[in-house]
Amino acid sequence: MTAENPTWGAPRIHGELLKLGFQVSEPTVSRWLRRAPRAPDRAQRWLMFLRNHREAIAAMDFFTVPTITFGVLYCFFVIGHDRRKILRFNVTRNPSALWIVQQMREAWPYATARKFLLLDRDSKFGHEVLSASRAMGTRPIRTAFRSPWQNGVAERWIGSCRRDLLDHVIVVLTAATIRITSSCTREGCEQPLTGAPCHHSAGLVYVNSH
Repeated sequence: MTAENPTWGAPRIHGELLKLGFQVSEPTVSRWLRRAPRAPDRAQRWLMFLRNHREAIAAMDFFTVPTITFGVLYCFFVIGHDRRKILRFNVTRNPSALWIVQQMREAWPYATARKFLLLDRDSKFGHEVLSASRAMGTRPIRTAFRSPWQNGVAERWIGSCRRDLLDHVIVVLTAATIRITSSCTREGCEQPLTGAPCHHSAGLVYVNSH
């Protein structure tokens, strides 16, 4: 009763127990409440949610790649939590809401979308993106402010992609960071089953402009 109704105090619980036919005094209930296990904190509840719904969760995020001409490319991806598989990856210079919604559609072209979609509070994920997510049958869940650990699967993939790939090349033009990250999106820079990293040669990468 305490676990299901954490705001109830000893008098309320005592009254409910009497209604159910349990003959117990209020001081006894009060003593038991002081020894009762506390509800898990928010961090534990969040981790429990991720663990219990792993197969139904996908996450989406952006990271940026600077070019040799001082431009910025926005790399978008959707990753499944169950096997850390990249469901969609694309690159643009102008990440509009319409472009993001199209990428979300292409993440699940023939299959049902995941039940939950994790995303941070980036202004690019505005009302249009949230509405499109709900229309696809997936529930968008925003992480807390300045809490990248809540979207750890996506953050780890970004870190692995940078360390194993993007830190070793210079993008000269624009959007086929798609080409140089293709091995990561197929195999995963961070491979959970083998732990084997991707290896790429350092150098310049020329990409056709979009």
